[in-house]
Amino acid sequence: MLVFKFGGASVKDADGIVNLAKVVKNYSADQILIVVSAMGKTTNALENLTKAYVNGSEELQGIFEDIKTYHYTIIEKLFEPYHPVFNDVANTFVEIEWLIEDAPHEDYDFVYDQIVSVGELVSTRIVNAYLNKEGFKSQWIDVRGYIHTDNTYREGAVQWAKTRESINTGIPGLLQKGVVVTQGFLGGTSENFTTTLGREGSDYTASIFAACLGAESVTTWKDVPGILNADPKYFEDTVKFDELSYSEAIEMTYYGASVIHPKTIKPLQNAKIPLFVKPFFDPRATGTLIHENSDNKFIKPVIILKQNQVLLSLSAKDYSFISEDHLSNIFKMFAQNHIKVNMMQTSALSFSVCFDLNEERFKKLLKDLSPEFKAKYNNNLCLVTVRHYLRSSLSELTDGKTILLEQLSRNTVQMVVKESF
Repeated sequence: MLVFKFGGASVKDADGIVNLAKVVKNYSADQILIVVSAMGKTTNALENLTKAYVNGSEELQGIFEDIKTYHYTIIEKLFEPYHPVFNDVANTFVEIEWLIEDAPHEDYDFVYDQIVSVGELVSTRIVNAYLNKEGFKSQWIDVRGYIHTDNTYREGAVQWAKTRESINTGIPGLLQKGVVVTQGFLGGTSENFTTTLGREGSDYTASIFAACLGAESVTTWKDVPGILNADPKYFEDTVKFDELSYSEAIEMTYYGASVIHPKTIKPLQNAKIPLFVKPFFDPRATGTLIHENSDNKFIKPVIILKQNQVLLSLSAKDYSFISEDHLSNIFKMFAQNHIKVNMMQTSALSFSVCFDLNEERFKKLLKDLSPEFKAKYNNNLCLVTVRHYLRSSLSELTDGKTILLEQLSRNTVQMVVKESF
């Protein structure tokens, strides 16, 4: 039994969906569960729609119409007029139409999940319909009935016992009948509300299903030949890893490597399930294998960039030393606002911390910190992480850039720089 995950780039247009079917056909002898992301940049568009709705923007309906037109254009290229998929997609978009008729819920993260989740619900309707059109016995399932989470919106914590029971009870029988298609990134609460598992969380979805079902392997189909030592959009002469250990993959994703969601590896490592990262444009290529036994040889350093960073410096208003009590309070407020620390450094009178910018959460964090701390910050920064670095290469990497914060350890260096790459 195999689990496939197709990202947004692989299903961004009609040709991508046709290619998906060709890839799946190569594995027709296997039981396959397919996890699909939202198409192309749909998640970004739905995020803009959410902001427009919450802010009462006049652009709301225009953004929504653009999203619908994008999907209907793809459908029209794949299906004859009046195919049932047109109604399926229209009925799915109704979930947004009903929501935006009312005043926004006070919890922005709740609103975000109810709107943004529609991207995956629509994409899987289209993919499932096309697979059936091409002769597959494909079944669409709603992942929200299988992956159960708590009520932490935008980063639902999986309730593993309930999730495992639901998957093991419902999925094996469906796989015996044909291909199963479901949504990445989503979960459901006990109150039947939608949660998301964190941005780019479809990889994590695939690993959850694989771990519960004891899959032979997971394959994520990407628009790159495998896992590279650096992002080819920013660096030339990148090299592909033929294989990586679970531990190295976890380190890379922890520091922000975007090819795999950070939570993906743990369920697979626990169940000893290998993960393949392969190019959807060349499905017979070897890609990168992530597994238990891998003797990594790093010809080049691993370079990871995280854009849109904030560097926040805090000091006590009474000029006291930054003590363990101060740090405890600071981390508590970070946790309450669901902000993850990417890098930090303490001095006698200040604590500096680097993290991803989420405007709503950052505003709330500053408000929570204000009674006890003075705050200064820089935004629009870039966090550069280099694994297995050579000192000789660091100066070349940061040439012409202003380093605001730097940390070195035996295997890793991190630098917060002003200028983007």
